[in-house]
Amino acid sequence: MDNTVEIPVLQLAKLTKHFGDVIAVDDVSLDILDGEFLTLLGPSGSGKTTILNMIAGFEFPTSGDIVLQGKSINSLLPEKRNIGLVFQNYALFPHMTVSENIAFPLKMRKVPKKQIIEKVKNTLDLVQLDGYEKRFPKQLSGGQQQRIAVARALVFNPPLLLFDEPLGALDKKLREHMQLELKRIHTRLKRTMIYVTHDQEEALVMSDRIAVMNKGRIEQIGPPDELYEEPINAFVASFIGESNLFEGVAGGRVGDQLTVRLDGGTEIILTRQEKITEGERVRFCIRPEKLFFADDAATRITFSGTIVESIYVGETKRYVIRINDELSINLREMSTRTGTGMGRREGENVRIGWFDESVKWLA
Repeated sequence: MDNTVEIPVLQLAKLTKHFGDVIAVDDVSLDILDGEFLTLLGPSGSGKTTILNMIAGFEFPTSGDIVLQGKSINSLLPEKRNIGLVFQNYALFPHMTVSENIAFPLKMRKVPKKQIIEKVKNTLDLVQLDGYEKRFPKQLSGGQQQRIAVARALVFNPPLLLFDEPLGALDKKLREHMQLELKRIHTRLKRTMIYVTHDQEEALVMSDRIAVMNKGRIEQIGPPDELYEEPINAFVASFIGESNLFEGVAGGRVGDQLTVRLDGGTEIILTRQEKITEGERVRFCIRPEKLFFADDAATRITFSGTIVESIYVGETKRYVIRINDELSINLREMSTRTGTGMGRREGENVRIGWFDESVKWLA
């Protein structure tokens, strides 16, 4: 039996950062394992970029510790931390060729010239830009420049790479392509990467784990599917994908059947195993794709409503359904093969159903 305990490549221990009276990062502790792709996901002002800047050495913690490969790096200058960095604005040297840009961190480390040539060639091959050695940044597309920035961060074999919203300046199609490219590079090299973004889709596509941040704290951390399927609170449920949030007051129950009066007056019956006190405020969510139009009389109907919006978005149709004066919900279903002529219409009265396991109770 193997009792080996895996030592994290990076440890954040009670990390806190104040800017005057503002608490940007509030007592964050986190372990990142060797070869892991971890994303810090959150809205502007959530503290994710401040954490990245402290790891990189551009900001110093107010309190707490940053430990890289078993050694505290709190007091080290950025250039002494041996960390690879990729920024949104590429930060390439415009007067240097592609090969010179990639070779720069090797020259700073006084790597022999023969090794530099070999490492630059291998890294260009990795990012699929072999043959671009003599071009200058202005002769490259945005996506190509970003690949060169990644190559420069990889070439000196750092134990950790940091990405600060690197795809934010790219158009949607190129951004999606680069997501898969970065995922390919990570799969091939198994290098430890920390990625900062506010884009939930990016986080879901690329990450081994996601740390959802809000107001300087980590709300929830886990694999993408876990965060999507089992959010612990309303913030995570609404920030990771679309979600219908419901609030109301618990009524009576028979066995595991619980009546809930939703805000606005609509009553529904839910299955709830844990004990809930009558009169208690409750909150739960259901993803739009988990709802369905309940035409079958044998299906247990939860409530009725009126379609106020019907939106065709290619492979799916999205509906906004008004349940009562205070509550509207979103429902998403696959578009029919026959095109946009099928489906529900605005103003149509409908009945909505779901399966018990689709209900996620929130703190």
